[in-house]
Amino acid sequence: YHNNSKDNLEYLWLQLDQNMRAADSKTPDIQSENSTELFSPSQFSDKFIKPFDGGFKIDYVKNIDGSNASYLINQTMMRLNLEKPLASGEVFSFKIKWWYNINNHITQGGRSGYEHFPEDGNNSYVIAQFFPRLCVYNNVVGWQNKQFFGRSEFALEFGNYAVTITTPKDHMLGATGVLLNENEVLTKTQQKRLAEAKKSFNNPVIIVTQEEATEIEKSKSKDTKTWKFYAENVRDYAFATSRKFIWDAMAVDINGRTVMAYSYYSKEANPLYGDHSTRAVAQTLKTYSKHTIDYPYHKAISVDGQMGMEYPQICFNPGRPSPDGIYSDRTKYRMLGTTIHEVGHNFFPMIINSDEREWTWMDEGLNSFVQMLAQMDYEEGYPLSRGLPKNIVEYMKGDQSQISPIMAEGEDLFDFSNNAYAKPAAGLWMLRHTIMGPELFDHAFKTYAKRWAFKHPTPADFFRTMEDASAMDLDWFWRGWFYTTGANDIGIKEVKKYYVTDKPTERAENMAKRYGTTLDKFPPALYLVSEESTDFTEDLKSKNPEDYNLLSDYINENFSSEEKKELKSPKYFYELIFEKPGDLVMPIVVEFEYEDGTKELKQYPAEIWRKNDAEVTKIFPSSKAITKITIDPDEQTADINLSNNSWPKNMETKFEKFKKEQIKS
Repeated sequence: YHNNSKDNLEYLWLQLDQNMRAADSKTPDIQSENSTELFSPSQFSDKFIKPFDGGFKIDYVKNIDGSNASYLINQTMMRLNLEKPLASGEVFSFKIKWWYNINNHITQGGRSGYEHFPEDGNNSYVIAQFFPRLCVYNNVVGWQNKQFFGRSEFALEFGNYAVTITTPKDHMLGATGVLLNENEVLTKTQQKRLAEAKKSFNNPVIIVTQEEATEIEKSKSKDTKTWKFYAENVRDYAFATSRKFIWDAMAVDINGRTVMAYSYYSKEANPLYGDHSTRAVAQTLKTYSKHTIDYPYHKAISVDGQMGMEYPQICFNPGRPSPDGIYSDRTKYRMLGTTIHEVGHNFFPMIINSDEREWTWMDEGLNSFVQMLAQMDYEEGYPLSRGLPKNIVEYMKGDQSQISPIMAEGEDLFDFSNNAYAKPAAGLWMLRHTIMGPELFDHAFKTYAKRWAFKHPTPADFFRTMEDASAMDLDWFWRGWFYTTGANDIGIKEVKKYYVTDKPTERAENMAKRYGTTLDKFPPALYLVSEESTDFTEDLKSKNPEDYNLLSDYINENFSSEEKKELKSPKYFYELIFEKPGDLVMPIVVEFEYEDGTKELKQYPAEIWRKNDAEVTKIFPSSKAITKITIDPDEQTADINLSNNSWPKNMETKFEKFKKEQIKS
């Protein structure tokens, strides 16, 4: 352990995640349970009948000289007591011997474990959190040693790993790091196919075929082989192994550097994985590299693991076709969405290494946002769901007592998916597409990724960078969207149409009286008159502003003939009063529809609300009569109430009324 901090450390903290499954684990005790839950027989047995001897078994902790080290275990954390403080810049070496029983993640749940296939008697292993891992010590909070209860994920240090893994000889294995002994663990045929894959940038090359894997799984080898890996500058380590694995691979060009995309999957996952898995890995690396930093590692792996979980360079994903090999769009897009999301985690938090346990949204939310960009790149017309502003509306207008701010700690979230994934992603989508625009947003987002790659950013670092790199004050957005549970509701309160006249109006006369003067002492002026005003006459409808000598003389005296060609010629003037029943500040996006059927979009920045948080008024000049005004026509600001977004107000149809009545009943 290298003490890169400025502080002297009296002890080190290590994470013992497997202790979440220990007999004395507090994880089950803090969960609220429902007696009406459904259980399969195996799940019922694992939960209520069959005890599981989980948790790390620590055989010893020794100093590098072989003497016993002093340590204390508190649930999922182990404190290693140092004989003397570890000074800044110094290194402390120690040894730990441990073991644990691997859980069946299909019946017992979890982020790693094994899956049993009763038809052929084989297992597939997806192994992670399998060793004591160092906690993070940083200059913001010191040690991040909050207990692991199973949901909020990890805060981890970067390190170098030299790993050897011994498996049955007929197993295939994928892992974090560079494989050092390819010629010892792969056949000549597999090595040749892998070499071909390293040159194939358009299509995956199958290295272990389904026919080969099916034949291998029929008999279980008694012999073993040892895989040797070295992983540099990664924050964690994981691997997957099985004799059932089909393996395919393809090359990915990341700005002139070749990165490999791998997939390992059982025949039960084919042809879904063969059709899409490796291609999805490749597209994810391309899209994320475009929007963040170039992917720095040599490979990324997708494993048929029947869960959604990520580790450096490797992830475990769900999705299988029916036994006849047919898969629906729903199955396909669930598998694709999860695969792209989990591969994307190689960037957030594997490289931009935020504290997942404290700030869950910093990896899940940012990752969910870029995931949508990758999905659109993967397939034209990809059906986006979670992360669009319009899809977070139902959550945001729900029971406020069951909603937490995005900034709440991971274990305190009521709705983990919406709070940590969907709402932050929707917020970033709004920033990119509505508030900042793609050019400013993309540069700022990429700047954040570059600045904080291989470091430990906090929310303030993200907020600060997005503002610093764009010259936009976004405090109002962070405050509302991230720190509160408020919702956006902006409506049209009133619309008035005005015409131009050069005759003094009743309002002008009242103004003159108020200032103790008369109208003849006022300079010549043009006045706006509403249709409801006593000053309005029908002839005003036929007049344009330049019909009045006062304005035409001014134009002739002050503009050249060339400049006159560029002048606008508004005839109608609309006074728009916008109201804000909602708590959040947002830009006002307005669509104007004219009598000739054309439309125009206008956006007023969020700063329009800075002096009046309840309502604001704008005058909108137009050369054509407006027949309809709509706020947020494309539902890009997560407005929770569309009933006040239109003028004239949309009339509810009989069918819509009937539908509401049926829902209520």
